[in-house]
Amino acid sequence: MLNVFRTILVRDLMLAMRRKTDILSTLFFFIIVISLFPLGVGVDKNMLIKIAPGIAWVAALLASMLALERLFSSDYEDGTLEQMLIAPQPLSVIVLAKVVAHWLLTGLPLVLIVPLVGLQYHLSNDAVLVMMLALLLGTPILSLLGAIGAALTLGVRGGGILISLLILPLYIPVLVYGSGAVSASMMAGESQAYLLLLGAFLILTLLFSPLATAVALRISSE
Repeated sequence: MLNVFRTILVRDLMLAMRRKTDILSTLFFFIIVISLFPLGVGVDKNMLIKIAPGIAWVAALLASMLALERLFSSDYEDGTLEQMLIAPQPLSVIVLAKVVAHWLLTGLPLVLIVPLVGLQYHLSNDAVLVMMLALLLGTPILSLLGAIGAALTLGVRGGGILISLLILPLYIPVLVYGSGAVSASMMAGESQAYLLLLGAFLILTLLFSPLATAVALRISSE
């Protein structure tokens, strides 16, 4: 199973490297969104510090959704998904490998770009570090939950809109606790509880999301 996991992961990363615009579009979307808000609300330092956690997390949430529709669609169209469904290895392992590849291409770059958010919104070094930790824990949850929606809407016209309707309610706890961690660190200097909750959500989604996504893929392919 480890060989299958590694093979699928490397395959998806190599295919993504051939379509670099898909990767850059997510990163540029995040940068554009967080850059537009200071222009719209003004340059008041206190206001920017106050809204920074929410803006960063909303931008990360929307950016992660851009590539969800393509998570399984290319494999579905060229018949690769059918081979994955009949493979002797558990489908959940294959799904997990594809989700990890999706996060490496869309979630991890957002974590690395957080210092730019700190510069634009006048955040302290401690707040930037907490935001990076929160996104490091939260963006994999977004990818894992998004995979369920992508599998359920596979082959459906207007799948992108349906994915949003299905998974946005599931994203709300991640959004609340992720932005809450940064806000708590700036106000009281204590964000451990929020980070622990995000870690607990990550463990739960790692356990159940690949299984649910595998079931959804089998249903959608019938």
